[in-house]
Amino acid sequence: MGVSGPIRVVVAKPGLDGHDRGAKVIARALRDAGMEVIYTGLHQTPEQIVDTAIQEDADAIGLSILSGAHNTLFAKVLELLKERDAADIKVFGGGIIPEGDIPPLKELGVAEIFTPGTPTGDVVTWVRSNLRELAA
Repeated sequence: MGVSGPIRVVVAKPGLDGHDRGAKVIARALRDAGMEVIYTGLHQTPEQIVDTAIQEDADAIGLSILSGAHNTLFAKVLELLKERDAADIKVFGGGIIPEGDIPPLKELGVAEIFTPGTPTGDVVTWVRSNLRELAA
């Protein structure tokens, strides 16, 4: 981070979940708001996601998880970011995540969780408010 220019977000679908409509909607909303978005596609491993985020000099990683593996996948991405000295890359996500799982995920280091029905404008506002400012 520390580079001027648009906010850069990697949007990723980790694991075996094959439903990416929500991820594509968020990616488009962020792009339409002036951010640079790198969508990794389906079936990405945490290693692939972190590698992409580092290579792309991303400010954040947005994970879309519908498979029920959110506790494991978020934890692995955060662990890899720390191991690779990239813990400054914020991790947020959304999908089918039970309310009871959200506080432990945030304690682990997930910056925000968006559940189904969250307006895309709320996601854009959160990203802008919690990441570096867009270049003037």
